[in-house]
Amino acid sequence: MAKTFYHFLMTYRNPQGKDDISHFANHAYHDHSFPTRSSDYDEVSRYLELNGDYLSSMTVFDNAWELYVQIEKPFS
Repeated sequence: MAKTFYHFLMTYRNPQGKDDISHFANHAYHDHSFPTRSSDYDEVSRYLELNGDYLSSMTVFDNAWELYVQIEKPFS
C-alpha cells in the first residue's frame, strides 16, 4: 500500500534543511489541519491554496507531488 502524501512528505522533514521541499515538510508537520490521510492531488492542492501560507509557491507542492507519484505510485 502506498503512503499518503503527508507520510511521504515527512521523509523530507529536516529542521536544518535548506531546500524548498524540506521547508514544506517542516511546516506541514506543524500544520495540524493538513490532510494527513489524503493521497488525492486535488484535495491536498485545494487545502494548500487556502491554508498553505507557508509555501513560497505552489510549484514547491507540485515538485513534491511529482516525487511522490514517481516513488510511491509508479504504476498508477
